[in-house]
Amino acid sequence: MLDPKGRNRSTGGLTSCYVTSISLDGASLASIDVDAIVIGVAPDGPGAAPAAGAADLDAALDGRLAEALTALGAAGKPGEVTKLPALGAVAAGLIVAVGLGEDPSAEDVRRAAGAAVRALAGTARVAVALPAGSADDVAAAALGALLGAYSFDAFRTGDKHKSPVEEIRLAGPGASAAGAEDAVERARVLADSIKLVRDLVNTPPSHLSPEDLAGEAERVAGETGLSIEVLDEKALVEGGYGGIVGVGQGSVNPPRLVRLAYSHPEATKTLALVGKGITFDSGGLSLKPADSMDWMKSDMGGAAAVLGALAAIARLAPKVDVVGYLAIAENMPSGTAQRPSDVLRIYGGKTVEVLNTDAEGRLVMADAIVRAGEDSPDLLVDVATLTGAQLVALGTRTAGVMANDDDVREKVVAAAGRAGEAAWGMPLPAELRKGLDSAVADIANMSGERWGGMLVAGTFLKEFVPDGVRWVHLDIAGPAFNKGEPYGYTPKGGTGAAARTLVAIAEDLAEGVL
Repeated sequence: MLDPKGRNRSTGGLTSCYVTSISLDGASLASIDVDAIVIGVAPDGPGAAPAAGAADLDAALDGRLAEALTALGAAGKPGEVTKLPALGAVAAGLIVAVGLGEDPSAEDVRRAAGAAVRALAGTARVAVALPAGSADDVAAAALGALLGAYSFDAFRTGDKHKSPVEEIRLAGPGASAAGAEDAVERARVLADSIKLVRDLVNTPPSHLSPEDLAGEAERVAGETGLSIEVLDEKALVEGGYGGIVGVGQGSVNPPRLVRLAYSHPEATKTLALVGKGITFDSGGLSLKPADSMDWMKSDMGGAAAVLGALAAIARLAPKVDVVGYLAIAENMPSGTAQRPSDVLRIYGGKTVEVLNTDAEGRLVMADAIVRAGEDSPDLLVDVATLTGAQLVALGTRTAGVMANDDDVREKVVAAAGRAGEAAWGMPLPAELRKGLDSAVADIANMSGERWGGMLVAGTFLKEFVPDGVRWVHLDIAGPAFNKGEPYGYTPKGGTGAAARTLVAIAEDLAEGVL
């Protein structure tokens, strides 16, 4: 039940109202009593052949499963979903074949599981029997299935919308693999984290002001044992956080800076995470065009990713200390808004000339990056929906990764890849810094040239990283929000981008990889 602001009263949060359970089922596929059973298929000539583990289903259909699927047009292409009525031949009412492609990777399995479960929205009980011979395989199938079951329904009324799958059983040989139960639990933790990020990104700005987002952080901290500190607008002014205050001063909804912390008694290293939390970005007085504004509720995707990652880290308990900063404001035009040519004093004293109020994310991030440096981190990672130039350079699905250390940058790209998130290392050419020179302040927030906008923004942020601190910047402007059709386990709208990467970074730092 929702309160007047759309919050789910059962949890106190701005989250969806459904729960999908997941468990292991070691029974033979033909005997599992569910509404639908999902199997993987691979290309086989002009048709498709069932992947390993579906032999008993094939036997129940008199050895004609591949023939039936091929007759229905199945070709085994990645993400292709083909439904076959079981007609009483097996306990499940429906056999669903999802294409895996040739030599599927863990991400292929995740996407296949997600595509199949998405296609079964409105179905109560589903068994997923994708190829799984190890705990890692089980984890991939479990995470993909759980993410495919996502639906943001907090603001829907009536029953026209198909509800997501209620129960998932992981079946086949992987159900009895060593470590399978731990793999499922890890997948559940990561899925909960990603769903939190998606919910926050999807929540309309009418229901997610800076104060609301800070309140969600307080709720998550209370549930996971994270410590939390919230600075309101008065504390931000007194503390000298000129970037956050300047961006937020045009809105009736005042800004916030949230600090969250996770600690482990055996930790020897500290990771600092900083997330951009612009709950709505109109562009300020440098107003965006209307067709660039309708999805700007997603401009807090970096802060959501940091919050989601910390929620998962607190449950997974890697041996590393992690602090997270959510730099939260609403960027609006008004008589009190900052103006082009205003000068702000960032936390720590450096001054910035604001040449364009739509380059606001780097201003709030500068404050938080300087503050995060006071925690003496071994690695500082910031994540932000920072530039439209990221989409121009890398498209909608691949994050840009920049750093002040090439080796660290490539290790973070590798961590993202293992986690299943596309990322690409980008340079920060030294000559770009000159374009940020200001005639009146230490630095300008925009370059006089239009080229390399993603790299210019990274160059700006680099200026606020404390000396000697390894730093990585993730630009997720495109990956954070899917404006197109759903694919794999990715829905339309908020995707949960970067949360898995941040968790992987924390675990790599704990294990000495970073």
